[in-house]
Amino acid sequence: MNGKPLVSIISAGMTKFGKHEGLLTRELFAEAALEAFGRCPKLEPKQDIKAMFIGHMGEAYEHQGHTGSTLADWAGLTGIAATRTEAACGSSGAALRSGIYAVLSGLADVVIVGGVEKMTHRTTAEVTEYLAMASDYPFEQFHGITFPGLFALMANAHMHAYGTTEEQIGMVAVKNHYHGTLNPKAQMQKEVALQNVLSSKYVAWPLKLYDCSLITDGASCIILTKPELAKKYTDQPVHIVGSGQASDTIGLYERQTFTSLNATKLAAKEAYEMANITPKQVNLAEVHDCFTIAEILHYEDLGFCNTGEGGKLVETGATRLGGTIPVNTSGGLKSKGHPVGATGTAQVYEMYLQLTAQADKRQVKDAEVGLTQNLGGSGATATVHIYRRDN
Repeated sequence: MNGKPLVSIISAGMTKFGKHEGLLTRELFAEAALEAFGRCPKLEPKQDIKAMFIGHMGEAYEHQGHTGSTLADWAGLTGIAATRTEAACGSSGAALRSGIYAVLSGLADVVIVGGVEKMTHRTTAEVTEYLAMASDYPFEQFHGITFPGLFALMANAHMHAYGTTEEQIGMVAVKNHYHGTLNPKAQMQKEVALQNVLSSKYVAWPLKLYDCSLITDGASCIILTKPELAKKYTDQPVHIVGSGQASDTIGLYERQTFTSLNATKLAAKEAYEMANITPKQVNLAEVHDCFTIAEILHYEDLGFCNTGEGGKLVETGATRLGGTIPVNTSGGLKSKGHPVGATGTAQVYEMYLQLTAQADKRQVKDAEVGLTQNLGGSGATATVHIYRRDN
């Protein structure tokens, strides 16, 4: 692998994901930022950080917009350029792209990139409505479709085309809940048996309660700099060597297929080519398992297995800790939680821990190359990033 580093991660921070009663998004982000600052004592945040890019999906949860400046203020960074990015559940993955652009352009040597969402104080019906805003209003939302329904359509299509079973889909939940027990910052730190997954209530057939990600509060962030400056701040930088972003039709009904997400395939192709690697060289991945079927689609679209074989891949145990390509060692959205704006950089937080050998009980042995994939909506946005540890 000889992809040239684009930027380097010198620190990262993240709150525990879950229900944070009485706290606002600004307080959550400040907590994540303080962890990142504390991990990097050579950094002088107010002096060194020149820009902030924040993933945040919606104003509706707290009736609060203007997120960039608000969070910069509460993180003690008033005065810097602070910008919010929005790409639905892919908002902080898109923020990461913006941060990379800023460093590569030469406009900023050090930037902070993150995301945040506060969701649990709203009812399930309200959250469902707000999330549905990431789908096509006149042709999907207006007719009552929700994201469980959209991903259920994908599950049905995959089962029909390739023989994928409900048991295989449920195995994603079992695996990710196991991984979540090893992550002290995960929202749901308990194992579930396959029988419990399969007997849970249907939300949108064939997806059941345990096939759906959690309503969550949380924040995450990373600090980026130029590769040639990284050792000034830390002895253990993590380099981003590939970055891809792509889009697709916002409406699922316009797609050529329901069994693949073209935005992910395009973003992955860009990232792999930039990093000069193949999927077989990836040691671990964090992917966007908003629903269990999504993880199976991502296996295929990222090239971890052949088309139609995602169900078989999880069944073999290959994507579990100790397998050939561990996926969602953090517990994923399914167990760790899914505060939508924070999800993309939370994936990067896990990658930072893994590639600096700080992941404790869930550490992937000898991990050198990692990948994150963050999705917006039903696949209208996708970002893919590839990382390698410092040699």
